[in-house]
Amino acid sequence: MLKVGVLGAGHLGKIHLRLLAQSEKYDLIGFYDPSTENVKNVVMNFGYKSFDSIDELIDAVDVVDIVTPTLSHFDCAKNAIEKGRHIFIEKPITNTVLEAEAIKTLASQYHVRGQVGHVERFNPAFTAVKHKINNPMFIETHRLAEFNPRGTDVPVVLDLMIHDIDIILSVVKSKVKNVHASGISVISKTPDIANARIEFENGCVANLTASRISMKNMRKTRFFQKDAYISVNFLSKESEVVRMKDVPEKPDEFAMILQNDEGIKKQIYFETPEITNNNAILDELETFADAIINNTTPVVTLENGADALRVAQRIIDCFKTEKDLKV
Repeated sequence: MLKVGVLGAGHLGKIHLRLLAQSEKYDLIGFYDPSTENVKNVVMNFGYKSFDSIDELIDAVDVVDIVTPTLSHFDCAKNAIEKGRHIFIEKPITNTVLEAEAIKTLASQYHVRGQVGHVERFNPAFTAVKHKINNPMFIETHRLAEFNPRGTDVPVVLDLMIHDIDIILSVVKSKVKNVHASGISVISKTPDIANARIEFENGCVANLTASRISMKNMRKTRFFQKDAYISVNFLSKESEVVRMKDVPEKPDEFAMILQNDEGIKKQIYFETPEITNNNAILDELETFADAIINNTTPVVTLENGADALRVAQRIIDCFKTEKDLKV
């Protein structure tokens, strides 16, 4: 079992602590949080050991799970890596792309592994169809959430949209060519609603919408590729695959058949993949343990995290340009 410690005992940090404590792949040593209120709450309710400093915690473990505010990700990760500790770091990987690149370099220099907490990669609705997504040419995502003051210190792109950016980058095997985006601030000082269009060198186009002031929650992505449409509902954990194939010689009398102007006929087939329920956060933590033990590449690498942040930053930069143009 890998000795693990958690930096940060806020809302998500408590979830990580509970899951690590029940995992058979980790030995939870304890946690550090600068808030005395958080420390008191966690120690009283769960009994996990609290450390007096970040350094004390890092010295006592093999793996550091960083669940702190984004602004502190770089310092925490740098400290852990320079002491030879593997790091699991929540998304976004760091506050800036330069910091993300520095973390990648340090991890390579000190021969440690790192994984970024892009948890939707482990959503069972996505994993059930990922192998069916083949060269998509148009992708549409909607990630809408009811207002929650937690997380409004950063733009909605880093709060919500970055999940979909990572998913898209994981299935589109091409470099980003152009990014266009608009963002609007309604309640917060940073954009609460954003729409982005990402164009890839291979011709694929992704249209992303994110809002944190919606009347209802939605987390849905649609992938369009040759002869197939794949829908993933990350919220309800459901997937659907719609395929078009050549019409057989003797189609079923209830078959749905389309015919184009050239007379080519296609039959539509509907498939609802079986979804196996899981705890996505536990899965991402335990696959990281596997990567360390087996000396393999983590599912979501530091490079993946840096790539997602780089695209997110390009989207945010579009907001700034848009604002300048209005002025």
